[in-house]
Amino acid sequence: MGEIPFITVEGPIGVGKTSLAKAIAEAFQFQLLKEIVDENPFLGKFYEDIEEWSFQTEMFFLCNRYKQLEDIQKHFLHQHQPVVADYHIMKNMIFAQQTLKDSQYIKYVQIYDILTHDMPKPNIVIYLNATLPTLLKRIKMRGREIEKNIDPSYLAQLSSDYEEAIKTFKENNPQVTVLRYSGDELDFVKNKEHLEHIISDVKSSLLKRSSTI
Repeated sequence: MGEIPFITVEGPIGVGKTSLAKAIAEAFQFQLLKEIVDENPFLGKFYEDIEEWSFQTEMFFLCNRYKQLEDIQKHFLHQHQPVVADYHIMKNMIFAQQTLKDSQYIKYVQIYDILTHDMPKPNIVIYLNATLPTLLKRIKMRGREIEKNIDPSYLAQLSSDYEEAIKTFKENNPQVTVLRYSGDELDFVKNKEHLEHIISDVKSSLLKRSSTI
């Protein structure tokens, strides 16, 4: 049996990760894994006071993502059922590095390493990014109450951090297929041709990977 497709979609807040993950799951009939966001009881407070609530917020996300990955490994990947997720666990380190104090970050990394060392790893990563105006526009359009207090400077730094993180990820994981798209150039929600372009790329990547196993 060859590798089981495990696709993750990543990028900063508001770039369209969940919308694209849903579309890919529907196109290929893959199991969809969506991260838990609205259920985080600390997130609203975090956007109001990042320094005060960052550790609680990041630990909640880490524990829930760990549990989700554990579940998909047990119930889907081990049963040879492909999965597409709207996040990659590496995002935890992107957010933690920006928001946690040094002492908190050291503890966080230790916990992260313990929880994730044997977690399932994706074989295809789709990376989305966009300029700050596009991100702010899309965040406003989806109208989540907990996101109304996002600081644009925080979002800009987050986008920059994602760029650096994906670059490092590609260098350290040459065996993983990374597909990159600009949210400024592609609107896969409103433009069917844009979505079909991405779906075609994913299909080609899946075929290429299956032929090299």
